[in-house]
Amino acid sequence: MAGSATRAQIVAAADRLFYEQGFEHASFTAIAEAVGLSRGNFYYHFRRKDEILSAVIESRLENTRAMLRQWEDEAAEPDARIRRFIRIVVTNGPDIRDFGCPVGTLTAEMAKLRHPARPRAAALFTLFRDWLRDQFAALGHHREADAMALHVLAFSQGVAALSNAFGDEDFVRREVERLEGWLDTRIPAAD
Repeated sequence: MAGSATRAQIVAAADRLFYEQGFEHASFTAIAEAVGLSRGNFYYHFRRKDEILSAVIESRLENTRAMLRQWEDEAAEPDARIRRFIRIVVTNGPDIRDFGCPVGTLTAEMAKLRHPARPRAAALFTLFRDWLRDQFAALGHHREADAMALHVLAFSQGVAALSNAFGDEDFVRREVERLEGWLDTRIPAAD
């Protein structure tokens, strides 16, 4: 395996294990085994778990930016883009039911550990907040765009937490429909 490809595989495996097991419980050994590396080869790429965490967060930020750009390319109207975000709890439903929201669980764990990476992990929420704010501003809600963005973020975190707690897919779909109904009332009428 080439060095950069191996590093990318380590980051992907660590990302999945941090999500499924939590940062604190995912061991170097488990990550190395997931990639099929000896510990010596593993340490060539990462010497400390915090280095892997930093790489995972940067990968998540990069992937999230790419996803948001894709949503912008695929949907011309800001309300259609916001719907993509709202529906993410359905799109990623099985994982969310099993493990919670990947952004929320990582940020919460970093907070509990009082880990210095917490602000960087929270940057994922900031990325979503800023993007949603821009979409609401594009709909003409300049003054309340940030409050509306936070409303949608709070919705997604609440639904993700309850989906993880209760595993109720029907609840998730009802809540998504409810928030889409709220969004419908925020779309300016065509002249």
